[in-house]
Amino acid sequence: MRFPLSLTAGLAAYILRNKLHPRPEWQRDAWEADRDNPFRILGQHSGASNGSRHPLLHKRFPLVLMLEPLHACNLTCTGCGRIREYEDSITQRLTLEQCLRAADECGAPIVSIAGGEPLLYPEIAALVDGLLARNRHIYLCTNGLLLRKRLHEFRPDPRLFFNIHLDGLEEFHDRAVERPGVFREAIEAIRAAKAAGFKVSTNTTIYKDTDMAEIERLFEFLEPFNLDGHMLSPAYGYSAVNEREIFMTREDVHEKFRHIDRLARRFRLNATPVYLEFLQGKRDLPCTAWGNPTYNIKGWKAPCYLITDAHYATFEELMTRTPWEQYGRGRDPRCEHCMVHCGYEPSAALGINFRPGDALKLLRWALK
Repeated sequence: MRFPLSLTAGLAAYILRNKLHPRPEWQRDAWEADRDNPFRILGQHSGASNGSRHPLLHKRFPLVLMLEPLHACNLTCTGCGRIREYEDSITQRLTLEQCLRAADECGAPIVSIAGGEPLLYPEIAALVDGLLARNRHIYLCTNGLLLRKRLHEFRPDPRLFFNIHLDGLEEFHDRAVERPGVFREAIEAIRAAKAAGFKVSTNTTIYKDTDMAEIERLFEFLEPFNLDGHMLSPAYGYSAVNEREIFMTREDVHEKFRHIDRLARRFRLNATPVYLEFLQGKRDLPCTAWGNPTYNIKGWKAPCYLITDAHYATFEELMTRTPWEQYGRGRDPRCEHCMVHCGYEPSAALGINFRPGDALKLLRWALK
């Protein structure tokens, strides 16, 4: 199977339960009556170009919690906006209690621990243990530089994945992270983690100058490690990053992923067939940003992982005070070229805009 049975079955049951009976307190649109709402100026951008409403606008629930216990990092990657966006609070971090309370508050079955570099977080092992005790599935997203040093603090578990960032082979990756030697250390971290019995996946951002043939060679290079999947997502030029020439338009993404089917047949890509068709321009999907909420040192980040218009103290405030219908392509110009994994893969998982045969296609993909 592509994922552990507990993750596949548990996520399917969670989605069905919440689609049938979504939490009513998360469906209110409190922002409409809130005169102090910081979003009130966005009304001029509201209204989709085709006049449609999001099919799950009032059936909102989270799938993946993007948890950022800190924003400090030991790298200054060209395409990363976190160390720039949160420069004024880069030395701050969440307490362990705050992290676990956020997981309890939103109840998402999957937690992606990001940053910054989460292995710089002193309580990272205790955080992982606390989430596992809550039966969460965890993707710990790391550049790999500290993994060998801290590996002894963790225990293998089918619900824990070390998700190591690799944007290409050695020359390209080290240039993207702005430090030589990072690729080799990441490979040694993969080797050590797999030898110790851990599940390991990779996460690759596709930039405008990414050679997709090199990504194929990267996956070929990694084949002997018997990894547990590869994530791919197109880079998105959000406001915290100024290097606009490295990012792609929607048309660029379509061209870059034109032949992704061949890679998907050969390698274990952790991207649904529906999402890959979206990247190829073969179908449309609405953004489901509430499916991947972000919690960090400033609170619940609205509206999404990449755009920051506000931070809220509670998850319910995020869900009810964010004007979700005012975001997305055709509504907010900042969303025009975004096709990132965290915004659109939830839409595919939720079956939005499904066509006949898609459910069977998704099942075959999950079981392969």
